[in-house]
Amino acid sequence: MNGGVDYLVAEEEINLTRGPSGLGFNIVGGTDQQYVSNDSGIYVSRIKENGAAALDGRLQEGDKILSVNGQDLKNLLHQDAVDLFRNAGYAVSLRVQHRLQVQNGPIGHRGEGDPSGIPIFMVLVPVFALTMVAAWAFMRYRQ
Repeated sequence: MNGGVDYLVAEEEINLTRGPSGLGFNIVGGTDQQYVSNDSGIYVSRIKENGAAALDGRLQEGDKILSVNGQDLKNLLHQDAVDLFRNAGYAVSLRVQHRLQVQNGPIGHRGEGDPSGIPIFMVLVPVFALTMVAAWAFMRYRQ
C-alpha cells in the first residue's frame, strides 16, 4: 500500500462551535480541484491557530471531511463545499475520516522524542551508581 506505508482509516463525528474566525480551518478538493488523484473529496488543508478546530484538537490537516451537518460532501465543486461550510450555522457537526499511519518495524523501536520510550539517562544513572559502589567496595576491602 502506498509504497510500503500502511494506513488505518478511522471515522469520527466532530462538533465545532463557530468562533470569531469561523470554524478555524481551510479546505481543498472538490470535483473541479482534486487534491488526491481519483478522489474528489474535501480535505482539511490548514488548521488556523487558536481557531475553533485548533481549540477542539481533533481535526487534523489531511483529514477528509465526509459530511457537514449530515449533508454528504461527495461530488461537490470546491466553491459549493466552501459555501456549505459558510452557511452551516453556529454549531457544526462534521463527519471526518482520519488516516492513521501504521508503524512497521521492530516492536521495541521507539521514535526520537517518543514519550513511551525510556530515556537513556534512566538506564545510565543506575548503571553508573552501581559501578561507583562496586569500585568503592573493591578499593575498601581489597586487602
